[in-house]
Amino acid sequence: MTTAAGHPTNDEVSSSARTALRVLTTAMLEDLDALADRLTLMVLRAEPSYAELGVSAPDDLRENLKANLERGVQALGGFVPDGVDPNDTSRETGRKRAREGIPLEAVLRAYRLGGQVIWEGLLSTSRDRFRGRYDRELLDASGWGWRVIDAGSAALVDAYRLEESRLRSRELNKRHAFLGALLDGRGKDAAVAQEAATVLGLPTCGPMLCVVAPVDAPTDEPLRSPRDTLASHGLVSSWHVRPSDIVGLVALGDRTAAEALDALRPAVAGRVGASPVINTLGQVGDAYTLARTAARTLTGPGVALLDEHLPEALLVGSPELTSRLTQVAFGDLLALPEQERETLLSTLDAVIDSGGSPTRAAQRLYCHRNTVIYRLQRIESVTGRSVSDARDRLLFALGLLAVRRLAPRDEDRWGSSGR
Repeated sequence: MTTAAGHPTNDEVSSSARTALRVLTTAMLEDLDALADRLTLMVLRAEPSYAELGVSAPDDLRENLKANLERGVQALGGFVPDGVDPNDTSRETGRKRAREGIPLEAVLRAYRLGGQVIWEGLLSTSRDRFRGRYDRELLDASGWGWRVIDAGSAALVDAYRLEESRLRSRELNKRHAFLGALLDGRGKDAAVAQEAATVLGLPTCGPMLCVVAPVDAPTDEPLRSPRDTLASHGLVSSWHVRPSDIVGLVALGDRTAAEALDALRPAVAGRVGASPVINTLGQVGDAYTLARTAARTLTGPGVALLDEHLPEALLVGSPELTSRLTQVAFGDLLALPEQERETLLSTLDAVIDSGGSPTRAAQRLYCHRNTVIYRLQRIESVTGRSVSDARDRLLFALGLLAVRRLAPRDEDRWGSSGR
């Protein structure tokens, strides 16, 4: 049987065992300071993490251990005051240790040492002060006694995890708040930049990349464990999942942007854009805009560094201009039957990529040079533009980038040349 708080009652032990526990625990409460001293030494000897990871002082540790010992002895003897949670000190210990950053495993080992000290204290009190009179009753009550100690341990674990979760949530909210400040351009304030760097675990200055992965649907996961992926290559980064995108800041150190993005590729499962290299947190706002634009230049999963996709970035940044560009560049060519239109566009693409050489274009297209020349004449006839004209050639090149990006719903506009 247990109480409403989940703490075992002593109804399951005999009346003689309850009497024995009451007598022994009463005597033990008189020696509480000695028990606390002993347990403190045991914990510090067995768990160095208490000294290393944030416990403020041995005296503070001793007082906490003493409080746990006292409540444990009271619970075994039936002395817990009415209305008091028998596990209150266990819960407070769990919360306190989570805040101090002591690993849960170390906390549990220390707690079990406390249980050991209590049980050994019961035995030694029976033998030293009562000549073993209560040894048999202690044996009868041992199972219940350890269930009491385990209940306290379970309460400690619950409190530790709840506090740990609360701290993580608070830290995450703080990180999101500082990222928002940087995206808004407030990193230009030196004080904001310094605090943001501390919270995000990044340098205030030095080469960095802003990386953005748009989230197009709630189930999308364009990046998978990017922080761990980069950490395996010695790169420090901070990542934040937002409703519309995943945003990361990557400290390059002595790496190039290309090296950092190569290290990131195993984590990429969607469209990912990267800004040019920035050198201060004050530049994050502009870098975010550029990185998001870089991601939009992609039509499928991959990584796009903005500087390597500038023509495409110009087009995606002006969708209305992109549609108009295709009309002005190609005119009536877009109204041709699909097969002819695609043949001419592919030929034009090959010629431009071949530096205007029909011979090299023919090799790429696996056709005769004269066929390429004929198709070029057809293109010039339909569009009124010439590949040999530098301005027309630039317009053709941008138009080819644009027409490949037009959604199928835009095809009905290709029939009306806007020249």
